[in-house]
Amino acid sequence: MIEVKDIRKSFGNIEVLKGISTSFERGKTSLVIGQSGSGKTVFIKCLLGLHNLDGGEIVYDGKALSKYRDEERSDLRAEMGMVFQGSALFDSMNIVENVMFPLKMFTKQSKSEMEDRANVVLKRVNLDNANLKMPSEASGGMQKRVAIARAIVNNPKYLFCDEPNSGLDPKTAMVIDNLIQEITDEYNITTVINTHDMNSVMEIGQKIVFLQYGIKEWEGSSKNIFKSDNEAVTNFVYSSDLFKKVRQMYIEEKY
Repeated sequence: MIEVKDIRKSFGNIEVLKGISTSFERGKTSLVIGQSGSGKTVFIKCLLGLHNLDGGEIVYDGKALSKYRDEERSDLRAEMGMVFQGSALFDSMNIVENVMFPLKMFTKQSKSEMEDRANVVLKRVNLDNANLKMPSEASGGMQKRVAIARAIVNNPKYLFCDEPNSGLDPKTAMVIDNLIQEITDEYNITTVINTHDMNSVMEIGQKIVFLQYGIKEWEGSSKNIFKSDNEAVTNFVYSSDLFKKVRQMYIEEKY
């Protein structure tokens, strides 16, 4: 579980996060949504420990980040998996070498042990026949699955995903959503996902945190977000024609 307590972060005179409090439970997919500039990326970087806070506290399974010694922070980092927006694979490494990379950083396993573990997670994401391919030979969806395999290869307690469906077609995006949900359940991970994809909200959003201008404007379930009377939330949720139709259907059913 991750507890976020009144965290604040500024860059110069610009306050990006303005006292956000929330929590993310283990075994659930929690989505952080909001428009560009809402503070989502800075928020997730704070959770990862990449930015020092100007105020507030982040607590990992009962222990505040500010209480961690340097070596303990390194151990905490080893318990985190990260799926980057652009997959961030190393072009000079083949797929299995990309997946092995966190094991080289955080473990003392032999090469054969690392290869065995990498192949296990590649099989889990249905890429067991692609381990010797180079990233340039993989489709966008395959690259995302490689990124997910790399993120879970070290059996993390916490999984962070930054716009995991960016650049994917709707069908492939749904595959990635379902894979993240399945892995969260199987590994009992605390999963936090930055996204602006309302399809992801509907499919896997067990908890939703909506940010606007660095403020937590709303939080709740994917079911309740469509019933929200918060104007900022409804403007974001129903910004597409599809969800405007969903909204209209809800209103008609209600009345």
